[in-house]
Amino acid sequence: MEPILSRQEIADLLSAIKEGRVAIEAAPSEQSAKFANAQTVNLFHASNKNNCQLRIPNFDIILDSFAQNYSISLTNQLQRTFSISRIAIECSTFHEYMTSQKNSGAIGVLNLEPLKQGALCILDQQLSFTMIEIMLGASSDLEPLKLARNLTTIELNILKSIITKACDDLTKTMKPLINLHSSIIKVENNPRMVSITDAESEVFVGCFKVQIGNLSGELKLLFPLATLEPLKEKLKDLLSVKTSKFSEWSDRIIDQILDMPATIIAQSGTISLPLHKILAFKKDDIIPLDYNPNAPLRVLIEESPKFLAKPGMHAGKKAISLTGVLSSPAYE
Repeated sequence: MEPILSRQEIADLLSAIKEGRVAIEAAPSEQSAKFANAQTVNLFHASNKNNCQLRIPNFDIILDSFAQNYSISLTNQLQRTFSISRIAIECSTFHEYMTSQKNSGAIGVLNLEPLKQGALCILDQQLSFTMIEIMLGASSDLEPLKLARNLTTIELNILKSIITKACDDLTKTMKPLINLHSSIIKVENNPRMVSITDAESEVFVGCFKVQIGNLSGELKLLFPLATLEPLKEKLKDLLSVKTSKFSEWSDRIIDQILDMPATIIAQSGTISLPLHKILAFKKDDIIPLDYNPNAPLRVLIEESPKFLAKPGMHAGKKAISLTGVLSSPAYE
């Protein structure tokens, strides 16, 4: 226990302090000296960044799928080889992120119906000018453009088709989760003119590197977390191995196969001739066929005999009526 001062000792101590014979400031301890040069850390921001990705699980798979689809779409549209890869996932507040965007280039404001909030598709300045040059027919050995100015209204309109293509691929990518209809609302060049959520709302940003030959730039997709929250449970099941998932894929493949075009030929007869006789054909030549007019025609599907039929007319046009199915190899 600390010793208790008497009344006289307390009076002497106060007198010494007034006269300046006793220092009232304690010398810095060794432990306090250790923390003298410590740097402050924003614990809220750090934890927010980690929790953002945990709250939206497996969304990186959606972003990677978008990058693959979008690179194919741009390659087909602009006849240049595009390579798009995800390089980062960032989390922040909407105000903080948008104020950090300097010379952002083109900012496409997207509508994500039926989700309650939209998204942003951001092309950095270098990528924006590069895409404009390519769309206007620039040479494939184009040097990187470094223009210290904002995009003009005409240039923003030119880039609309590129961002619209991103909307189409975003719709396709999100199809396993939701029947989304993504569309472009407007394209801006000033981050301060863009608002899709509250200033302090959390946002989820996927960052992509776009490579076109020796040129490159950055593309970013920004989603408010409130937009993605309704999809969280479906995202959790995205990698689940379930029988239903396999059946969905098989049904989709069957649907695609049923829509494939096929060539159908009603064959009345065949003949084999050497090439020199075929080259000698002229007008009014008669070519005998190994064909019995009373026999049914053979119907070929993609050059494979599948049915028997008889010729006729229907609604004033030539037609065939199927009379049987070829199932024996003897018919082929």
